[in-house]
Amino acid sequence: MNASQVAGSRRRVVILGSTGSIGTSCLKVIDHLPDRLEALGLSAHARWEDLLKQTRQFQPRYVAATDAQAARALAQQDLPAGTRLLDGDDAIATMVCDPDVDVVLTAIVGTAGLTGTWLALEAGKTVAVANKETLVMAGPLVMELAQRKNARILPVDSEHSAIFQAMQSGAPREIQRIVLTASGGPFRGRKRADLANITPEQALKHPTWTMGRKITIDSATMMNKALEIIEARWLFNLKSEQIQVILHPESIIHSFVEFTDGSVLAQLSPPDMCLPIQYALTYPERVSGPARRLNWDELRSLNFQPPDLDTFPALALGFEVARRGGTCGAVLNAANEAAVAAFLEGALSFLDIPRVCREVLDQHHYSERPTLSELCALDRWSRQEVLRWITKMASSPSR
Repeated sequence: MNASQVAGSRRRVVILGSTGSIGTSCLKVIDHLPDRLEALGLSAHARWEDLLKQTRQFQPRYVAATDAQAARALAQQDLPAGTRLLDGDDAIATMVCDPDVDVVLTAIVGTAGLTGTWLALEAGKTVAVANKETLVMAGPLVMELAQRKNARILPVDSEHSAIFQAMQSGAPREIQRIVLTASGGPFRGRKRADLANITPEQALKHPTWTMGRKITIDSATMMNKALEIIEARWLFNLKSEQIQVILHPESIIHSFVEFTDGSVLAQLSPPDMCLPIQYALTYPERVSGPARRLNWDELRSLNFQPPDLDTFPALALGFEVARRGGTCGAVLNAANEAAVAAFLEGALSFLDIPRVCREVLDQHHYSERPTLSELCALDRWSRQEVLRWITKMASSPSR
């Protein structure tokens, strides 16, 4: 236990990805709880102007921009006297390995978030994971590392936080199944034929949540729920058949846990990421924070419906990958990242996102127990395969 974890002292937090939606919500929580939380380190990729504003407001010990051009721009600015600017390959490691750090929030989108999570776990830190791709790509290796280093992983995704909270009411052996809720994204209720000509602008209009571009597209395809299925399988040590998905458009119930005696517990709150972030940062305590509260006078109904697997085939990929494990998670995650990027650039259609992911997953050489280096190699291979597939389809006479 670090000195800063003594009762009555502040927990010191490093935020990897501080300028994104999760990072800014985390800083909102820290700003609201100055007697309990302190931002010790901030990192971003290219948005150095936003990072500079955060640095001047919170005056962390460390700040880093991982993009070389952004780092050079940041180096020319006036930083607070007590802030050290980090650059180079060791910047993230220096931050997360500082002995004063209590919690590392990993909010970097995509595969890039794995490095920071891995380094923080190697250092034995508590890691608040908002980067679902870390566990999708290398779930067994990450959970094994956490156990070996006596580190703790706490979920920040609203669904996994809800499950984690509900699980406090029973032992792991008493859990029958979990049910992940999904808003359904902007295209809930539409059929496959309705989605043939969807544009990025349409897919980016989420009805409930405000998120980054990549995650918003994942919500539109329901790939985000597929990734959450895989993440939950490893995070909570479940079998794939213990995980279900249900559509809940109000986004008030964030997930359910069903116990062996038939009791079902749910966690309810408005769609506000400040709540799961704060729970991870202050766990096991609950304190008043900036999250919005439910207005029971306005709450009239909660609706549920099963997902349409024909219209949203990404869900089936999630269940398959959770069942098979091994190299499948890394391949699906990388293929999806490349496909989403291509869709946003206009090089791929909306319906082609899960289609190309299916193709790449089927073509890869499966291994049940891969090493981290093998997973990283497959990550690169999968992205190249997506580009090859797009080139092939573009030159096909039938397209």
